[in-house]
Amino acid sequence: MNNVITEQLTQAGQKIEHDSFSIVDQEVGAHSYQDEQWQVVRRMIHATADFEFNGLVKFHSDAITAGINAINNGANIVADVEMICVGLSKPRLNYFNVNTHHFISDEDVITQAKKLNTTRAVQAMKKAQTLNLLDDSIIAVGNAPTALIEITDRIKNHEIKPALIIGMPVGFVSAAESKEITQTLTNTPWIITHGRKGGSTLVVAAIHALLAIVESTRKNK
Repeated sequence: MNNVITEQLTQAGQKIEHDSFSIVDQEVGAHSYQDEQWQVVRRMIHATADFEFNGLVKFHSDAITAGINAINNGANIVADVEMICVGLSKPRLNYFNVNTHHFISDEDVITQAKKLNTTRAVQAMKKAQTLNLLDDSIIAVGNAPTALIEITDRIKNHEIKPALIIGMPVGFVSAAESKEITQTLTNTPWIITHGRKGGSTLVVAAIHALLAIVESTRKNK
């Protein structure tokens, strides 16, 4: 395997990851996911040691294909928080010419959020739109339900057209509701975690799984 695009760069690391995936496969029991969907869910379970994500992860019917196409096209990844961008493997992103963006800590975003009495996450997504980063992008939300709601509203208003939404905000206020709203989108593919569970770690795991799927697809051609 080409080390440039291998997430684990040592044989020892690769063995640990392989063994971990094998344990997940052995212990998970039955699941209803298609093969490539399962690769995403399995990596999310691997990242959290939480088997409840078998069933909590929901996919739009076109989500995997949309993710593959977006990565192959060098899509932007627009994240609600910096943690997602930091967690993603830079060598692999660079190989696929995929760039990450986050704006939640920008001074203009903070100023505008205070002025309008809204959240930084909402203003960060608005800024991403003004920079023309949202169309054909992968929008990655692991923390802020308000960001996910803002994105779905703009999609429904025909203001933006992202390639894929990975919506997994965690929490007790509006987290579950924001994902329910996302599931009402029919023409924009999405991957979500049902209910309150979520987090940036899960979003990173899902994106890494999609990158691995694309890598495998290219090698099999």
